[in-house]
Amino acid sequence: MPYQLEKGVLSWASIIDDGTKEQAIALSKLPFVAPHVSLMPDAHFGKGSSVGTVIPTDGALIPAAVGVDIGCGMIAARTPYTAESIKDLDLSELRDQIERAIPLSPGNYNRKIHHEHTQQRIERLEKQAEDEGVDLTHSPKWREQLGSLGGGNHFIELCLDEQDHVWCFLHSGSRGVGNKIAQKHIKIANRLCKQWHIELVDKDHAYLPQGTPEFTDYLKELRWAQAFALANREEMMDRFLDQLARMMGDDPGSFTVEFINTHHNYTENVKINGKNVWLTRKGAINAEAGVLGLIPGSMGTRSYVTRGLGNPSAFWSAPHGAGRAMSRTQARKRFTAADLDARMEGIVYRPGDEWIDEIPDAYKPIDQVMEDAADLVKVVHELRQILNVKGT
Repeated sequence: MPYQLEKGVLSWASIIDDGTKEQAIALSKLPFVAPHVSLMPDAHFGKGSSVGTVIPTDGALIPAAVGVDIGCGMIAARTPYTAESIKDLDLSELRDQIERAIPLSPGNYNRKIHHEHTQQRIERLEKQAEDEGVDLTHSPKWREQLGSLGGGNHFIELCLDEQDHVWCFLHSGSRGVGNKIAQKHIKIANRLCKQWHIELVDKDHAYLPQGTPEFTDYLKELRWAQAFALANREEMMDRFLDQLARMMGDDPGSFTVEFINTHHNYTENVKINGKNVWLTRKGAINAEAGVLGLIPGSMGTRSYVTRGLGNPSAFWSAPHGAGRAMSRTQARKRFTAADLDARMEGIVYRPGDEWIDEIPDAYKPIDQVMEDAADLVKVVHELRQILNVKGT
């Protein structure tokens, strides 16, 4: 259940730091933020606004609050396989094949576009950009970015649910092109607020008023980046499923799967108290009544397929993951690769110092986050990892 952090802020987080509280309170005092800001159970300090913040804005958008990884989110596919049917599968070899099929890490893109489904997605994105006048000259290699993972907390996993069904699961967003779009409009918002002599407590509160050309340009590019992020996850999932099918001796595309593809960094137009406003979910998923969602745990822990309960006080939202409990720098100082290896016991992954800051200890306990989210979502499936692939 939520508690009132201060007038204008409702919080579902039982674990929360002072910096996150201060960011939420500052946001809630902006004149166009109403009726309140909602903090999800995984809320933690971030740039522009805390990750795990749901922000309704009337007649304005805050580019830094939406964030630089526009459209970041999750995709999951339930396959026809079971734990029994894959018991002889070489998971280390599957990991290697996934890494060959999907470029990992920032700046590592496709060298050639040879899949028909890749080209079809590129053509759809090209048409959207052309029809809506989206300027992509800042990212000449955006086509090569489609189907690439990225670093940080982005990952690819093979999981088993509570009935031992096999799921493919991955986390990524709009890659370099989405970052360029975000940075471009964050700068424009800052320039305009300075030009108009608007006093801001935090420069990352700089906003674009609805009705201005700058707002219109941001919105169309924001929507394109969100479409790119959805397509990027679909593209990687196709490649993931292809590799899995081949290793199982099946033809790629020979079976149907159940897909869930959802953003957790995005903005949409909604009606609140009878009025159309912009709802920004920064590190939060859509949890409207009946809507399926995905809430990943940290590396080495469980993840969840959920169904939204449509809680209006949370603006029909839910957490997007475990949420960091310490910074990456703090985690690297405190833990070692050996510590991570101990946490990943029983899970096939590629060990190394690169992923120390992703150790589960650096995140909030996913069990506590899900307990805090009990009036936001219902758990449909619990997923446990058996294979993990990460970019650096």
